Amino acid sequence: MKKALFIMSIVVVLSACSNDNDWDATGTFEATEVVVSAKGSGEIKSFNIEEGQVVEAGVQLGYLDMTQLEIQKAQFDANQQNLNATKLQLDANKSNMNSSKRQIDATQAATANHMLDLEKQVAAIKQQISNLKKEKARFSAMLKDNAASQKQVDDINYQILVLEKQLAATQDQISSSNKSFDNQGKGYQAQKEGVDAQIKGIDAQKQGIDAQKRSIDAQRALVDNQMSNSVIASPVNGTILTKYAQRGEFATIGKPLFKVADMSTVYLRAYFTSDQLTDIKIGQQVKVIADFGGGKTREYAGKISWISSESEFTPKSIQTKDSRANLVYAVKIAVRNDGYLKLGLAGNVKLK
Repeated sequence: MKKALFIMSIVVVLSACSNDNDWDATGTFEATEVVVSAKGSGEIKSFNIEEGQVVEAGVQLGYLDMTQLEIQKAQFDANQQNLNATKLQLDANKSNMNSSKRQIDATQAATANHMLDLEKQVAAIKQQISNLKKEKARFSAMLKDNAASQKQVDDINYQILVLEKQLAATQDQISSSNKSFDNQGKGYQAQKEGVDAQIKGIDAQKQGIDAQKRSIDAQRALVDNQMSNSVIASPVNGTILTKYAQRGEFATIGKPLFKVADMSTVYLRAYFTSDQLTDIKIGQQVKVIADFGGGKTREYAGKISWISSESEFTPKSIQTKDSRANLVYAVKIAVRNDGYLKLGLAGNVKLK
């Protein structure tokens, strides 16, 4: 009996020795999870993913119904084409107006060239009259000396009278012609002003069309954004953890569709007591032992990526080397995943 009790006491001691923690902290593996929600509203037309599926960032995994958006986009395209055609016609009209304006300018210039210089046209007649008046004075003096006849003086007076009438008629004719040319010039100027007014009207119409096009572009950009939001894709490379929706369901903005996580790097969230903080720092290399249960473990190289700035009470599922410690600090340790590590798996940390 005494021998049996002795043997049992040895077993208890050995068991106590074997239960001594051979690690500095313990925790569970987790990953950065992203819940992807619908960015648009509509029936889910396609959604071909399965839980556990590995996906790439930005690759289409499904889409919402875009029928109405496609109709709106087609209407915008048709409106843009009509506005472009109208603008081309206005450009052609403006070109014709400018051509007409150049023709009016040329005709107006030609008309101005036809206007007669009154002084140049009557200068010869005035010179003749001046010469005859000098001749008249000379003959009048000779008549007093009986060196000339009265008939000669009368003939000169007659010639002067004829030239004066010719001068008046020529002046009237030139003035009338110039007035007619001037009226034509005013008419051409009025036509040019009318053409300028039409050109301004065309420019105003083009500005209106440009404004409509900008409005359509803005509306189309909005539709393009809505169509882009109707495409279902993962924002990160990772593994589908949970699928929340199915094809045929109606999605609204913000409705969760699936959860994805980058499993290439996982994090062991372990807890250290305050007296251990002096032995750890961010960037420090540590040893991580994943516990698969049944005595199966795997060892990994880990790197401390985050240390909580505030303490918290020890979680019930977590053990520490100091069983008396109530307050601990959470620490994240990054571990490259070789495919064996799963979320929620237990792990231990050994400080190097």
